Amino acid sequence: MTPLAEILRPKTLDEYIGQQHLIGPGAVLRTLIESGSIPSMIFWGPPGIGKTTLATIISNTLNRPFHTLSAISSGVKEVREVINAAQQEEGAILFIDEIHRFNKAQQDSLLGAVERGTITLIGATTENPSFEVISALLSRCQVYVLREFGEEEMRQLIASAVRHYASQGVTVDIREADALMRISGGDARKLLNAIELVVNRAGGQSVVIDNRTATEVIQQNLAYYDKGGEMHYDIISAFIKSMRGSDPNGAVYWLARMIAGGEDPLFIARRMLIFASEDIGNANPNALLLANATFDAVSKIGYPECRINLSQCACYLACSAKSNATYMALANAEQAVRKWGDLPVPLHIRNAPTKLMKQMGYGDGYKYAHDYAGNFALQEYLPQGLEGTCFYTPGETAREKETRAALRQRWGDKYGY
Repeated sequence: MTPLAEILRPKTLDEYIGQQHLIGPGAVLRTLIESGSIPSMIFWGPPGIGKTTLATIISNTLNRPFHTLSAISSGVKEVREVINAAQQEEGAILFIDEIHRFNKAQQDSLLGAVERGTITLIGATTENPSFEVISALLSRCQVYVLREFGEEEMRQLIASAVRHYASQGVTVDIREADALMRISGGDARKLLNAIELVVNRAGGQSVVIDNRTATEVIQQNLAYYDKGGEMHYDIISAFIKSMRGSDPNGAVYWLARMIAGGEDPLFIARRMLIFASEDIGNANPNALLLANATFDAVSKIGYPECRINLSQCACYLACSAKSNATYMALANAEQAVRKWGDLPVPLHIRNAPTKLMKQMGYGDGYKYAHDYAGNFALQEYLPQGLEGTCFYTPGETAREKETRAALRQRWGDKYGY
């Protein structure tokens, strides 16, 4: 039986829901498609938002030969087979799902064909391509960011599902949609899976869906509902929150779940590397060093042995003192930038590489900290209007209390330390 998500998969740009910043009237990608000439590109965004569908629509619209590979199950051999076939075709498109799972050798095998124009590459990834795609290949591709669906797009999908069931003689009365949208989390496939599951479980020619019904049915049939593997993000969330909550038992359990599910070990290591700065920071600077060493070890070793490195790091991070002070400092500073814009750099801390700049006062009055006792000189480093603004407030861990005391000694009451 064909899944509802497949039945409702759009066939044209006009049927496509969402991503209007890319394929709406006059938008950049739609303009390229309508011109008949598209570059190699990478679609970056969360699961279930139409990356594969959009690639298929592009191929159909341009009437191009279309080849697909999954980075999970394909290697250099399969890539070369497609490239050899494409040499006999005109304007072939190669779509690679989860391209972030290709290693360097596999990505290198695409370079020549992309450069020569033998294929137009469309890659799909849920991971930041800046980290996951080799620079030589990334420089030959346009990167388009696809956004998760908002409420408007989700309601359009719900309406499409209701119309489909009506055409099959089944009346679906969705009296409340909050639970459906909350459960799906902006993922179209999850939303349609949820509707299909509730309708199938209810049976009959008339189905009423409310928040309670949707929640109960999904919870009772979670494995079926998540058959596409969308729990990936729920599990990594549970892993991060366990470490943040200082529970090594929860952390190692969710780590084991990811390992059992075949999760990319570099994905796990990268999340721990981010966590070390976001949730631990200067409460324990060694956390970042260990997380970075773990990422390096995982890169060199791979499965199955690297799971031991991952476990060591996860338990260490979970047991470490926590602080988000440096993360919040950046957030506070970014808020000031958004509010006040590009404030000028004070003249005394500007660089003065030319004679004219020196004549204009660049660098005048700058105090070179190392010329002063304690390698510290009291002077202003913030733009006019922001003097005395405190962005970084050390936390209450032992190490950060020492930092706070040192800052208070240097700056007095200037920043309120």
